[in-house]
Amino acid sequence: MNFIQVESPIGRIEIESDGDAVTRLTIERDGRLPHDGVDERPDPVLLLAAKQLAEYFAGRRRAFDVPIELGGTSFQRAVWEQLSAIPHGSTVTYGWIGGTTGRATAGRAVGGAVGANPIPIIVPCHRVLASDGRITGYSAGEGIATKRWLLEHEGVLLA
Repeated sequence: MNFIQVESPIGRIEIESDGDAVTRLTIERDGRLPHDGVDERPDPVLLLAAKQLAEYFAGRRRAFDVPIELGGTSFQRAVWEQLSAIPHGSTVTYGWIGGTTGRATAGRAVGGAVGANPIPIIVPCHRVLASDGRITGYSAGEGIATKRWLLEHEGVLLA
């Protein structure tokens, strides 16, 4: 497994790859990342991902084109495909995603798939809100505070 750790305004980020594509992105929680203390193993895909993340945090990138490999079930992949289509600075609801994947009443399943996204930020699960526009759970970084920061960084006005 190849990985690198990079600094960001929301804390350190660990990016993993299989050598061909990014397979996981982890935002530090409580000051820890999965491979702290292990020597990094960079590869060209990871260096590209780190460059694109730095551009995103600097406000110079709105979309990512680094290769990714998500895995997951067919339902999860359908949800993650919808996440990838949400434009920078925009939001959708869990219900909207459910409707686009043919499961309009499966809010809990959609929420579970969104929360299981292995590559947050690059696959922008932070752009999904509750039906009333509230920020609900976020499994990356420091949770809702991280989600709020990402949305505000993209210019999303929150109540």
